[in-house]
Amino acid sequence: MNQDIINLFDEYTHAPLSRDEFIRRLTKLTGSLAAALAVLPMLEVNYAKAQTVPVQDDRITTELITYPGDDCTMKGYVAKPKQKGKFGTVVVIHENRGLNPHIEDVTRRVALAGFLALAPDALSPLGGTPANEDEARNMFGKLDMQKNLNNFIKAFNYLKSQSESNGKAGCVGFCWGGAMANQLAVHVPDLKAAVSFYGRQPDAADVPKIKAAVQLHYGGLDERINAGIPAYEEALKKAGAKYELYVYEGANHAFHNDTAPTRYNAAAAKLAWERTLKIFNDRLK
Repeated sequence: MNQDIINLFDEYTHAPLSRDEFIRRLTKLTGSLAAALAVLPMLEVNYAKAQTVPVQDDRITTELITYPGDDCTMKGYVAKPKQKGKFGTVVVIHENRGLNPHIEDVTRRVALAGFLALAPDALSPLGGTPANEDEARNMFGKLDMQKNLNNFIKAFNYLKSQSESNGKAGCVGFCWGGAMANQLAVHVPDLKAAVSFYGRQPDAADVPKIKAAVQLHYGGLDERINAGIPAYEEALKKAGAKYELYVYEGANHAFHNDTAPTRYNAAAAKLAWERTLKIFNDRLK
């Protein structure tokens, strides 16, 4: 697909661009409204493809939980191995669409790999993730940034309180969640591993606070996010931080999201996920 169309969709999903304006500009790029509407399903997510690990998979258990947040009750989705034991814990952080079927599936993938996983719903203080994605994206601008960070920090407190936890914690986040993973690396001193998929980088001045091993995944075509790579990597090097940085050439922003057909890159997603599980196996078990 024309990269200009993909870039426009990226702008729509991340900038304050109304749907009407997005459709108007998409129509201009495709040549007609009919063509724009034909392209749209190839851009937007399809949650019918979200279940790569069935909810009924007999190797794991899942449940909806709540835990105390910062002046709110946080909602979350938990998945864990069915067998008894002590497991490393992973906070899974959603994109700017909230806690949806795709992120629940990613959480089950983490559990299937042998970890106790929790995906918090960042929109809990506002009532939780709505079904309408445009509404969900707009709600993110209404979150209190400090309280939101605190709500994710408190997710680790919840995981530590579980009898199945071995006391070692990591996180993985995508897009908006990738930025949060970087922030958690800065603000959670005992974090063992932080994996960020195409997430906005933290301020260079905060990087010396990072004690976790950091793993960073970027799509080669994602110019908006990739602009922050040089300063982040320089700060990581100066701080002597343990980090891995991977750029997947030919891949777009959101290349790991297999419910987004145009931007999904199967080869890059597979390799990035293998690397993610390796750092969790190395650091959390």
